Amino acid sequence: MKKILLAALLLTSATTFVSAQSLHIGAKAGANLNKVDGQAFKDGFQLGYHLGGFVELDFSKTLGIQPEVLFNQTNTKTASNASDVLNGALNGEKKTLNYLSIPVLLRINAGQLLTFHVGPQFSILTNKDESIFQNGKNAFKSGDLAAVLGAQVNLGSLKVYGRYNIGLSNISDIDNTDKWKNQQIQLGVGLRVL
Repeated sequence: MKKILLAALLLTSATTFVSAQSLHIGAKAGANLNKVDGQAFKDGFQLGYHLGGFVELDFSKTLGIQPEVLFNQTNTKTASNASDVLNGALNGEKKTLNYLSIPVLLRINAGQLLTFHVGPQFSILTNKDESIFQNGKNAFKSGDLAAVLGAQVNLGSLKVYGRYNIGLSNISDIDNTDKWKNQQIQLGVGLRVL
């Protein structure tokens, strides 16, 4: 399924690249405020970061797409009842999840100053061998599908943006009824280089 999704994204990107009216490439970086929902995790957001690149493909003055490749760091802490849920994990243990994220966003340009983004994001866990368990058991699934909604202020080549990413898939690999889902607020800046 993942290979089919990736192939479809590549085909869509290649097709839109050929028919795009304008093409711009840039780099971006910023802060992540992350939260993993689930009874094993503390409420509240933890600070992380993201960095990567983007491509802007506009089909008209108002519509386009923006595929990106981002390195995303998600930080979380286990809650006081984590040992009940996670079979012996330490209470208050900090866990860092590093993802390679690939959002493919619809760009809705509301004039030259403001752009809205909406679309899916697929993330691949890159530190899969690390574990929240002391015995090294893998606790998180390798991928996460999320919905993205955000806005961007365009100041020439400089982009200032904010987004909310809500996880749609359960990232827990533990056979348990507790579902773990990522939530993320992203704030950052981008610079169009081409």
